[in-house]
Amino acid sequence: MSDRVSTSTNTKLQAGLVDTVLNSSVLVGRMLTSAAKWEGEKIRQPIKVTKNTQGGSFSGLDTFGTAAVDTRLNIEFPAKFFEKPVVIPLTELSLNQADPQRPFSLMSAEVKSTAQDMADDIATAFYGDGTGNSSKDFLGLEAIVDNGTNAATYGTQTRATSTTLNSTVTASGGSLSLAKMATLYNAVSSGAVKTSLGLTTETVFSLYEQLLQPQERIMKDVSVMRNAKGLFGSTGFTGLAYKGFPILSDEKCTSGVLYFVNEDFLEFRALPMAKTTPVPYRAMDIEGNDYTNVEGFGFSFSDWIIPSNQASVIGHIYLGGELWSSNPKRHGKLTGITSV
Repeated sequence: MSDRVSTSTNTKLQAGLVDTVLNSSVLVGRMLTSAAKWEGEKIRQPIKVTKNTQGGSFSGLDTFGTAAVDTRLNIEFPAKFFEKPVVIPLTELSLNQADPQRPFSLMSAEVKSTAQDMADDIATAFYGDGTGNSSKDFLGLEAIVDNGTNAATYGTQTRATSTTLNSTVTASGGSLSLAKMATLYNAVSSGAVKTSLGLTTETVFSLYEQLLQPQERIMKDVSVMRNAKGLFGSTGFTGLAYKGFPILSDEKCTSGVLYFVNEDFLEFRALPMAKTTPVPYRAMDIEGNDYTNVEGFGFSFSDWIIPSNQASVIGHIYLGGELWSSNPKRHGKLTGITSV
């Protein structure tokens, strides 16, 4: 480029920010956009783990059994917390604010971009077993959808004793088949209580597509937000149907695993953080990842802090709560899938 051009023509920085790093997670989108509000010290859910075996047919003056049967227990989950810092040198902030034609605010862009980075980290945790960082991580599907292999206890209860807390876990033996999927579906469904969502890797998603006849390979958009038909921010993922519910690929999903989950029994319970303000999560000025297309994640911001020994502003983005299921029995997974 000649000096004739560089000395006579301005360089225009395009408005908006394009993210070339992050991708997407179906699970984190659907869980956090429909989060329930946390109440009290911890989640405490009474569940029925056995039936009352007393009673039965009788004749005349037969004596009835009068033994009390304890059929219930509590599962409990403490709150977990996640944090990500936002740090901006005052020198950079001053230069950004001195430009009346700046394409976007540095402070706003850093908060929104960091919130999306945090969502990506949490998406990874949502497929874990909750033992990361000395068990400070949120619970993930590897602990929730389990039969005691990864998580011997669930909600403080022992799965070996309280067997109804076990999910159905089936080793696929390498191959995926419609017969194996049907067996899993039947194991976790009962009457009107049915699987609502299938989650798997992109590789296994492609393997499932190979099992379908051409006329069955109908791709449908599935909302990021649960029960959000036509709602603002409900941009969809592309899914394949199975028995009336969508199978979706999630880049964070555990390798070789196909999950069947019932979202009536799976939620994120969000704890509003004290002394913070909500993060305006929907970032219209950031493009290139699916985290931009959702809102209502429940993240909050500490506000800006000026350190006493540094020319900078520092803030912290927080998320408190827990991912949990009130009925792990209604979830299941096929593992070790490598082929059809």
